[in-house]
Amino acid sequence: MRILAVEDERLLLQAISGVLREEGYQVDCADRGDEGLLLAERGIYDLLILDIMMPGLDGLSIVKRLRAKGNLTPVLFLTAKDSVEARVEGLDAGADDYLVKPFAVEELLARTRALLRRNGKIGMEGELSYGPISLKTNEHDGYVDQHPLKLTSKEYDLLQYFLHNREQILTRDQIFDRVWGIDSEANSGIVDLYVHYLRKKLADHGCDHYIRTIRNVGYILKGPKEHV
Repeated sequence: MRILAVEDERLLLQAISGVLREEGYQVDCADRGDEGLLLAERGIYDLLILDIMMPGLDGLSIVKRLRAKGNLTPVLFLTAKDSVEARVEGLDAGADDYLVKPFAVEELLARTRALLRRNGKIGMEGELSYGPISLKTNEHDGYVDQHPLKLTSKEYDLLQYFLHNREQILTRDQIFDRVWGIDSEANSGIVDLYVHYLRKKLADHGCDHYIRTIRNVGYILKGPKEHV
């Protein structure tokens, strides 16, 4: 799971990112709203944790701009305001949940898990599936009809991203940023190489056609209607 945390209080931002990383999440950070919006627009995150009052651009404006562009990534707002009006304003702007400062670490983690479950990003039993293809997060491997694919770490991350975003077109840049990281020194051509590796393992079970190429754009995980 990849999370973007945007908070202008740097000590709090470090604390939030540290706690989330300890729980196994990949976390990118920004301490200005405008920088956070640029990162969020990449469309590679499973959850956005946004402070409302920030320099550059406030959290409400970030969410409104993302929703206007069709970006439905779940949003957890952090705020010092505890009034009903403030909560309503945040939810009406497009946020999914609201956490008032100061907050307990356990509550932050619980709300994070709840939002990811609600949006289908994690399953209660640690399994994602689409047709005959499944991913068991507790075993860190993929399966076709319960036959293990024996995936490498990057192949696993790639299949996980496809399953999280099934039937959605993913650009090569989105896949690269999500699987290899924004700051990776590899080049985007590695995406095509690893899609080839993944397809080869799926082909052993007759499922390579589930990963379709969108010419000059990227890929989509989409199977025959009767198999979905």
